[in-house]
Amino acid sequence: MLDLIMAPYYSLVSMRQLGGPVVDYIFISCVIMWTIVLERVWYFNKVLPELTSTSLAKWHARSHKMSWASRQIRAAMISRLNSGMNHNLLVLGVLVPMCPLLGLVGTVVGMLSVFDSMAALGSADARSMATGVSEAMICTLTGLSVSMSGLYPVYFFRKKVSRETERLADKFSF
Repeated sequence: MLDLIMAPYYSLVSMRQLGGPVVDYIFISCVIMWTIVLERVWYFNKVLPELTSTSLAKWHARSHKMSWASRQIRAAMISRLNSGMNHNLLVLGVLVPMCPLLGLVGTVVGMLSVFDSMAALGSADARSMATGVSEAMICTLTGLSVSMSGLYPVYFFRKKVSRETERLADKFSF
């Protein structure tokens, strides 16, 4: 039973050993990416409703809502909430395409080790080439896997920001 529970950990350790040091950077990117995803889920479920209700209470407490100043205050309130919703989405949008690029760097490093071993031995020995090719493929696989796992959250949060901003504009009625 313990082996079944520890299997993902053992897989990660072996992937790190076989994939080389670039896999560490891909895993760090993965941890940062999923930390931001979890933070955004928390923000949209817990923080945003409280900020929205506070801003709406301030807006409904205003006596004059049709003046130019009131319209500017309404726009500023919506903009402030929109800014909070967009927080860290740019970083998330950068991490997703960066992971395959890190995988490509690992691929190049692995292939360079293949060529280095070929040059050292003076021939193309399959056993010496296998390590470098394995390192290259593991880096590529890791980078693509992490990137694919982050594609949906980026899309989801961008759509959610757009929908919530439209809903806020409707709630802040004149």
